[in-house]
Amino acid sequence: MHYNVEKSGYKWVKVERRSQPAFWLYRQVELMFLGQFEHSIDEKGRMTVPHRFRAMLENGIYLMFGLDGNLMLMPSEYFQRFSNKISRMNMADPIARDYMRQFFANTEQVAHDDVWRILIPQNLRQLAHLNSTAVVVGSGKYAEIWSPDLWAAQLKKINDPVASAKKFATLDLADE
Repeated sequence: MHYNVEKSGYKWVKVERRSQPAFWLYRQVELMFLGQFEHSIDEKGRMTVPHRFRAMLENGIYLMFGLDGNLMLMPSEYFQRFSNKISRMNMADPIARDYMRQFFANTEQVAHDDVWRILIPQNLRQLAHLNSTAVVVGSGKYAEIWSPDLWAAQLKKINDPVASAKKFATLDLADE
């Protein structure tokens, strides 16, 4: 480091460049599925993907039935990692076999058209109780698609401060 002393007597320190720019964290956050959006589903079962999510889905889209009565919208890379974990489960375990069946039988690779509409297959629309409207919710590494009624019930459950405090107390959310 190199110091300069000016007439005012203040020391000036030469600041060295960091190896990684300070905005790297913002770019990581930009590449997360965040927020919630209401979208219509047309009579053919097509729904427009929120504009904010499109860049993360450019390399492929997988749609699967979730564990809470919703659908999960996953980018190809994340789906591959997730499905590889499931494929490594012990097939001798009946619970693992049931989950594999549920997962692979209720998952579809979907494509978007020029205006970023995806076709939600009929069986997945029925499982998730989707009709003419859907709520698309960011969940970090993937997005969820909910029927408005199920999402309202989910919001009521997760927005109860007393229940949430008890439920989330076991999670390691400490800022390190």
